[in-house]
Amino acid sequence: MKKALIMAGILIFSRLLVAQELNVDALLGETWYGLYLNGEKAGYALNATRKNDAGEVVLVEDAHFQLSMAGVKQDMHIFTERTYLPSGDLKTIISRVTDLSGASEFNATVNGDTLSLISVVSGNSSEVTLPKPSESLRDALKHAQWVQGKPQIGDTLQFSIFEPMYQKEIAGVSRIAGMEERVLDGVVTKVYQVETSLDLMGLESVSYVAEDGTTLEDVVAGIITMRVEPEKDAKDVDYKNDVIVSNAALVDKPIARPRNRESLELLLRGPLKQENILNDAHQHIELQGDAFHFVSTRVHLEGFPSVSIPITEESVKQWLEPTVFIQSDNPKLQEKAKEIVGDEKDALTISNTLCAWVHDNMRSTFSARLSNALEVLDSLEGDCTEHSVLFIGLARAAGLPAREVAGLIYVEGVQPGFYFHQWAKVWVGKWIDVDPTFDQPIADVTHIKLAEGDLFHQTRLIPVIGNLKIEVLDIPAPQSEETPAQVEESVSEEGAEEVTDQSPEQKQVEEESGSEQGAAEAAEPVEELPAAVSSAQVEETVSESEASEAVEVEQQSGAENMQKQIVEDVTVQGAPADESLPASPDTETTSEAAGS
Repeated sequence: MKKALIMAGILIFSRLLVAQELNVDALLGETWYGLYLNGEKAGYALNATRKNDAGEVVLVEDAHFQLSMAGVKQDMHIFTERTYLPSGDLKTIISRVTDLSGASEFNATVNGDTLSLISVVSGNSSEVTLPKPSESLRDALKHAQWVQGKPQIGDTLQFSIFEPMYQKEIAGVSRIAGMEERVLDGVVTKVYQVETSLDLMGLESVSYVAEDGTTLEDVVAGIITMRVEPEKDAKDVDYKNDVIVSNAALVDKPIARPRNRESLELLLRGPLKQENILNDAHQHIELQGDAFHFVSTRVHLEGFPSVSIPITEESVKQWLEPTVFIQSDNPKLQEKAKEIVGDEKDALTISNTLCAWVHDNMRSTFSARLSNALEVLDSLEGDCTEHSVLFIGLARAAGLPAREVAGLIYVEGVQPGFYFHQWAKVWVGKWIDVDPTFDQPIADVTHIKLAEGDLFHQTRLIPVIGNLKIEVLDIPAPQSEETPAQVEESVSEEGAEEVTDQSPEQKQVEEESGSEQGAAEAAEPVEELPAAVSSAQVEETVSESEASEAVEVEQQSGAENMQKQIVEDVTVQGAPADESLPASPDTETTSEAAGS
């Protein structure tokens, strides 16, 4: 989710083709905006138009996001500066994203008919040469000049803009959808409603622009709003917007045994588009009336003939290539992959080994940052995004085609629901879903996949964030229909693992069985799982001594256990153990939602 929000921040400043001669001098100055995520203040931004001594026009877009993730404050700074020659031709672009891990920079310079793009990510520099983009000052000056030409409802204009982080030129179209009159500073002013769509990304926005060219408000994908405000008001941000719980799709009844189910059936209601409908062996989504019917099935690989590396299948080789954020050709990643997998050639065994290594060696922390595999390998910390990025980088370095996957996963707790999450797909003779955050060599059925691919493709999740409603259709009875007394007797004879689904002994037995799928389904250790079974429920199903022990473990875990529970079952993981969450109402609410 956070990657999608970063890209939305980069694209929040609408740009439109200008139909008439430019009057840049009339547009010089600064405008401050408040940034809102689903109606809650999330940051502020500055939009400035300047002229330098050479007569070049410089456009500055400077956004600061100040969010909270389960009570942990997160700051992210997105800065872009575009310089245009007096002729209007693009000269340079400086783009920078600064987060907890440092700054990632993307600098583009036009040289004749080409564009040189230097990317510096995690201290490592790469350079590519691309064709000169068609973008000009006319594309970059937002709505101002267009509305001054008094367009009519239904008028459309096309535009293009080069995004250094994507290394692509993005085309779009805008349309005058309506006009109204508002009183601004005591003066009746005509305001235009402009609808804009960007190709490839599936993003739509609505902007309200006064007839003097001032953008009063931009709404991106229905969730991110940029609203004009005085500088002091714009900068008044208090980190109250907690993006974890506020954007979850909560459900009114819990799902039994979510990690070990064979199937799951749901109804999804929200702004899903064709690009969000991803059907494969893991899941099937189909529009039925006013909702999308979702069915997922556990994938079993017993007897599947996994391929060996090197991979020769041409259709998947693109997912072996390094990228700016997946630096699988870097010697550090290649050496680490070799260290982990050794001389193993079986693709499925390599995938399982890397999944376990990433899960076991990473320290879980909250992080709102633009992640890359090399930085994560150095820090070995982060949430689901960092787990997945590192896994994919190591997989490609080891010779396995792999790509990013984003969507939602079910989380138990006081506020059960589906939370935004990221995992991976690898090709082992066929594509399989792997979740290194949860140490799942085969992702469980509560994963709802809504986007696949790189950063560019994940922007398609933006319209869905916070706008999806989910209804659980199948809540089967527990596997055992015995009475509590019979269950207690059974537990005494056979062990408590079938009741609690959390016993470390169960994991040990299943691992010793040598069953690969058993290992995938094995329960997590007690200290890494939420308290899905209350003390009262434990007393009904296990002996009093076992219940007392379970309560004691829960009490002793304290803040550290709370963090681990958030890590494992709230999608974006908890703060490190030595940075316990502040004891505030906001923290308690988040912890409950996390299943703590």
